[in-house]
Amino acid sequence: MKLNKLIDQTILKPDATPEQIIKLCKEAKQFDFMAVCVNPAYVPLASSSLKGSDVKVCTVIGFPLGMNLTKTKVEEAILAVKEGADEIDMVINIGLLKAGNDTYVEKEVREIKKAVGREIVLKVILETCLLTDDEIVRGCHAAKNGGADFVKTSTGFSTAGASVAVVKLMRQTVGETMGVKASGGIRTGEDLRKMVAAGANRIGTSSGTKII
Repeated sequence: MKLNKLIDQTILKPDATPEQIIKLCKEAKQFDFMAVCVNPAYVPLASSSLKGSDVKVCTVIGFPLGMNLTKTKVEEAILAVKEGADEIDMVINIGLLKAGNDTYVEKEVREIKKAVGREIVLKVILETCLLTDDEIVRGCHAAKNGGADFVKTSTGFSTAGASVAVVKLMRQTVGETMGVKASGGIRTGEDLRKMVAAGANRIGTSSGTKII
């Protein structure tokens, strides 16, 4: 796959303006990225800005803490799809995974996937910087068993982003039938290539234009 089609060009900062979203979409079309990733409030704007292109609209659910009720995440995801989202990046309930309640995490993933349908790509954000290796493995299994399409390393809003070691662990855990998205701190072409070599097949970054 071409490098540009690995990239979800991202703006998730709370002070992002409509003008910045329009610029993001214009650059995404110019460089033919896989997707833009924006907060839910900007899904309609991104969808209209990307009309006629093959660049997907990705948004985030339960972001950035993951501590919303499952039914809130489900409704948020359904509304995002109605507004034009093609892909959903949801944050798990990190505390419940750490407490050993893998069943809750798996059930939540399953409910969101069922709600949005098979055509919508669902990525599950584990926030790996807050997890042990064992918890990462368990989170990956919960996401896979719940029917997710990808596991994702990070929100970019916690204590650290993606690492080569974690991406390798995630790829080893989910196998080749599921996607791995590396996100957080990926700013150069060298960063991207290291993540791809470790097993990532999607990259979340705000530096896509610089990288390409």
